[in-house]
Amino acid sequence: MDLNERKLKILQAIVADFISTSEPVGSRTLSKRLDMDLSPATIRNEMSDLEDMGYLTHPHTSAGRVPSDKAYRLYVDQLMDQSDLPVENKKQIETKLSEDAEELDQTVEHAAHLLSEMTNLVSFAITPNRAESKINYINFLPVDANTVVLMVVCEDGKVTNSAIKLSCDYTEEQLTLMSKVMTHNFKGKTISAVLTANIADLFENDMKALSTMGDSVVPSFMKTLEKMLNVDLYMDGYSNIFALPEYNDVNKAKNFLNTVTNKDEFTNVLVNRDNGLMITIGDENSPDLKDCALITADYKVNGKMVGRLGVIGPKRMKYDEVTSVIKYITENLNQTFEIEAPNKGEDE
Repeated sequence: MDLNERKLKILQAIVADFISTSEPVGSRTLSKRLDMDLSPATIRNEMSDLEDMGYLTHPHTSAGRVPSDKAYRLYVDQLMDQSDLPVENKKQIETKLSEDAEELDQTVEHAAHLLSEMTNLVSFAITPNRAESKINYINFLPVDANTVVLMVVCEDGKVTNSAIKLSCDYTEEQLTLMSKVMTHNFKGKTISAVLTANIADLFENDMKALSTMGDSVVPSFMKTLEKMLNVDLYMDGYSNIFALPEYNDVNKAKNFLNTVTNKDEFTNVLVNRDNGLMITIGDENSPDLKDCALITADYKVNGKMVGRLGVIGPKRMKYDEVTSVIKYITENLNQTFEIEAPNKGEDE
């Protein structure tokens, strides 16, 4: 049995109607909405064929049909119209993501919040594993007599601060010298390269005057770099699911929240997805997410893919609108971090 043009138009109308209303679609309703001269009886026959082909299911409590995972996949791949994001939404994204755009993590967190706000779904964003991130500059800021803050800034905009307890007193001149020497030695080196190198000689050869301070700084510096290898997951919009009919059942809502709040497992799912704009539906996901649709897209720094963001929700989601929002947000993130961050600390 072939999917001829008539069947495709009927299927497209059923998926679009069900996404909009969450109600099973009947032949009479469809006959009024289709721009085709077809009787309800003819439409019923076509719907029966589509059910036999695995594109529709028939809830026991209703005379209407609902799309199957197979139907959603065909709809996403071939049938849905591409939605153009309204100008006001584009301006909102551009404005929000331009705020505090010097720090990548904060901007990515803003992007996750904005994505949830604009789609009314649960959104997420993961920051990159920074093994190959290059150090831009290192700075030390005084706190009290024996405490300083170590600031490591990468070329991709990542800023990490760590408080360090020193085993000796220090002067601001020493901190300035420490900042300049470490920046000189590590600028342009990747985090993985620094972690695998023997840097003890640095403090013996270049910083004899600061050797006592170096004894405290070196271990803390290495621990800070190790922490920067961790992938962070930002999530937003958990409360949005309670407005969706799919989660009117308390147990279903609880199971969904338990799955997405298990951050280690969910992060692993996101990290291991393919690159590009990815839409996975129902059984295409892991068993815990078989009732969901998951949409992800990559964002880049200087043209290199470094992280991923997206949404998770019911299979009955407005794929065209959601993908338009995700695409525009990732495009803006890419443009925001297209130019390397300036070296603000080397000559301080």
